[in-house]
Amino acid sequence: MKKEVKISQEILTQLKAFPCTNILDVLRAHGYLKVYMEGVRSLIPGTQLVGRAVTLRFLPQRPDLQEETVGKENTPEYRAIELCGPGDVLVIDAMGLPYASVGGDIKFLRLKLRKAEGIVTDGALRDTKSLKTYGLGLFAQNSTAKAGPMDILPYEENVAIQCGGVLVLPGDVILGDDDGVVVIPQHLVHQVVQEATEKEELEQFIKERIIAEKVSPGKYYPPRESTQKLFEEWKKRK
Repeated sequence: MKKEVKISQEILTQLKAFPCTNILDVLRAHGYLKVYMEGVRSLIPGTQLVGRAVTLRFLPQRPDLQEETVGKENTPEYRAIELCGPGDVLVIDAMGLPYASVGGDIKFLRLKLRKAEGIVTDGALRDTKSLKTYGLGLFAQNSTAKAGPMDILPYEENVAIQCGGVLVLPGDVILGDDDGVVVIPQHLVHQVVQEATEKEELEQFIKERIIAEKVSPGKYYPPRESTQKLFEEWKKRK
């Protein structure tokens, strides 16, 4: 496992310039094929979410575990929330249960107060009408009226988890938009920013050529060696 390096706010701000699709393509070129969370979507269309992952893992409901993890101040979910601040995203493994609640209005009020960026879960969120006023990015499978302890219980914070079928380590960078959620391994973030910038410029060049020449996208896209050569010449002229 690569050494953890906390990603700066400056880098997070740079990542906001890129859509998930761009980042996913860059990561695929590095061999990272399982970084897109399936079934996780924005509950507030038009929202972009970028931040470092603070993780929380839920387990199936069991009475003895419920006594330890629900209704107390120092439980895993509240410890995880207290680890969040500006630039952080709470990422919750709800085992992919589409209507199992990981929390709602009162619980996530604390995230708002701590100025966290948002919540990502492969479960569901309660009280979404209230949550949508908090200024948090909300990414989940669904909204739900069910109470969490009916299905799942918080068990462990800031450990390796899965969410939407993707491995998430504490400190990885989460990028979410209307196309879904992508996880960027933290040791690759700086390289991803550089390559995503180059990719955005290349695609802008290709769109300009298609418009100017009134040709099929296939002339330039997907990019090949000839496209890349023209692009390099275009950059020099700029």
